[in-house]
Amino acid sequence: MEQLKRMAVFATVVDKGSMVAAAAELGMTASAVSQQISKLEASTQVSLLHRTTRKLTLTEAGATFYRSCAQVLALAQDAEQRLLELRDAPVGELRIAAPVGFAGGRLSRALAPLLAAHRQLRLQVFFDDEQVNLIEQRIDIALRIGRLESSSLVARHVIDWNAVLCAAPSYLAQHTPIEAPEQLADLDWLNLSTQHLPQQLLFTHVNGEERRLKLESRISCNNMIAAREFTLAGMGFSIQPEPEVRGELASGRLQRLLPEWQHAPLPIYLVTPRRDAQPAKVRYAIEALKQNLQRG
Repeated sequence: MEQLKRMAVFATVVDKGSMVAAAAELGMTASAVSQQISKLEASTQVSLLHRTTRKLTLTEAGATFYRSCAQVLALAQDAEQRLLELRDAPVGELRIAAPVGFAGGRLSRALAPLLAAHRQLRLQVFFDDEQVNLIEQRIDIALRIGRLESSSLVARHVIDWNAVLCAAPSYLAQHTPIEAPEQLADLDWLNLSTQHLPQQLLFTHVNGEERRLKLESRISCNNMIAAREFTLAGMGFSIQPEPEVRGELASGRLQRLLPEWQHAPLPIYLVTPRRDAQPAKVRYAIEALKQNLQRG
């Protein structure tokens, strides 16, 4: 690395025509520049410059070496410029991981204006309800719903979505009206999970009263859309994010259960591998996603 620095100093001396001018360009003293050139000549065992009181001239070896040094310096400057572009403008490939439920249009609505405004930005989206490894998959941003495990990743809490207990009218018609949480034990629970293990749910009444209920699912799946489709097909009741079933509730395809009892909300996070030194593509995308998700 020291040799690369000396090469850059040498190229700057040649470009500026003197060590004094090179020192001013590099923020060094003239003596420090001279020392770097001397060390470069000593390490290569070749004289690179003829020094006189009036000017510096290149030796034959120095002229040949300068061309290579100038190329190295130009590549370094180009690399720095590309870093500045990545920092200041959303360019390059943006890699996002999200639950399958977001494939329904929410993600495209959030990011379409960003992509339209910045033609040099490319997007690659990975839809998976299993949590992917952000580092191994080179993911820039991951959308996560629900409780997060402790990790070194940086999680930005965006919003809490209301959780809605719902079922299809055809299913509810087969049972007596549900007026208390305890009656849910007699229904078929469609759980977003990969295991048929009993799960304890907390319900809070509008008056502050709390009820805890242990339920065992009849159907378990690791995909929110699949759980929703089973619910719409009249196979039982499920807990769904309210913004995602708003249309079905309004049309009557789903009915809300126990409206006076609230289940714990579903927190939504934007997760990144690190907080500092984020390129512009990540900063812009985070802001676009936040605005869309907070609109509900």
